[in-house]
Amino acid sequence: MKTYLVGGAVRDRLLGLPVADRDYVVVGATPDDMLRAGFKPVGKDFPVFLHPQTQEEYALARTERKTGRGYHGFAFDTDPSVTLEDDLRRRDLTINAIAQDDDGALIDPFGGAADLRAGVLRHVSPAFAEDPVRILRVARFAARYAERGFRIANATRELMQAMVRDGEVDHLVPERVWAETRKAIAERTPSAFLRTLREGGALARIMPEVDALYGVPQRAEYHPEIDAGVHVEMVLDMAARLAPGDALIGFCALTHDLGKALTPADVLPSHRGHEHAGIAPLRALATRLKVPAEYAALAECVCRLHLLAHTAFELRAGTTLELFEKLDAFRQPRRLPQFLLACTADKRGRLGLTQSDYPQAPYLTTLFHAALEPKAQTLLDQGLSGPALGAALREARLRAIAAAMPAAKKNPAG
Repeated sequence: MKTYLVGGAVRDRLLGLPVADRDYVVVGATPDDMLRAGFKPVGKDFPVFLHPQTQEEYALARTERKTGRGYHGFAFDTDPSVTLEDDLRRRDLTINAIAQDDDGALIDPFGGAADLRAGVLRHVSPAFAEDPVRILRVARFAARYAERGFRIANATRELMQAMVRDGEVDHLVPERVWAETRKAIAERTPSAFLRTLREGGALARIMPEVDALYGVPQRAEYHPEIDAGVHVEMVLDMAARLAPGDALIGFCALTHDLGKALTPADVLPSHRGHEHAGIAPLRALATRLKVPAEYAALAECVCRLHLLAHTAFELRAGTTLELFEKLDAFRQPRRLPQFLLACTADKRGRLGLTQSDYPQAPYLTTLFHAALEPKAQTLLDQGLSGPALGAALREARLRAIAAAMPAAKKNPAG
């Protein structure tokens, strides 16, 4: 029985990155051996155990055999005779198929360390094609390491394209698509995730609502990048810059302009009403991928209301109050800064505008703080209740916003 550190911990150490999680593979052991050593079993599909002290994961070395379509179509073998190289061979990319022994020596039978130095994402073996989740994982790693200049090996790219042609990608389960997408849009360069999927034909199968944006023109005076798909890529990257690691803001960035794909050809490049047209495809996407309710709700707000934010200085007090109400910001105050982050990313996610200011954000924040000043308790103390209380509170908020507007317009940043 011998234990090796594997996967991401080894890869990140070689890249000089902080190591967050450590996973281990155990060679030459049975489940009974692990239980006798005090490990706690947690694996459902194959034997994985938690260390009794560190709670780190230890998996028995295994091989796998394709038995059907999709992610679950595998049979696993964890016999003690399975070698470390057998286990590493089943992994997706060479950079994830490196092990380290107790003395710190690397076991690297597939050249993962060399691919790390060269910045190459390369599949380990032809078995890569048996699991469609690996298409998503490669795209996610492309998003993670794009800033480091990583590229996908030609043979790996061709293999991914063949998997799409063969229909393997159509057997992805929604939970796995969302899990990988959520991680990818929280990476440093999420645009690389979309580009990788689109180049291989997978984006049209997985997220046709997003794929449909590519090639759709926009008005050049507002969008010098012209292409709506390119704009979404830029907004995603700007969201990652403004809210690092925040997948919620990333999902809003991904879906804020879906309505532009539905604009009739005879009115292009104008997109009047796209903020309302985008709700149906957004709901379809969120439902199909089983996106969490919090993500879907905020994304709908951004889709429907982002143009109001862009025109904030032109809005009357009543419309501004309606914006806050539609965001449900009085009950969920964090909704406003989240919404404004996504709107800022939309404004700055355009060719030549990445450094531009977005004074609408501090302006609307100032007005919202003014609207918070009237308190329901004051009105309760005056004997108001029920609908009369609600109407009086709304009127007080409206007056507070109107009173704050002149000064806020002169100094949006407060």
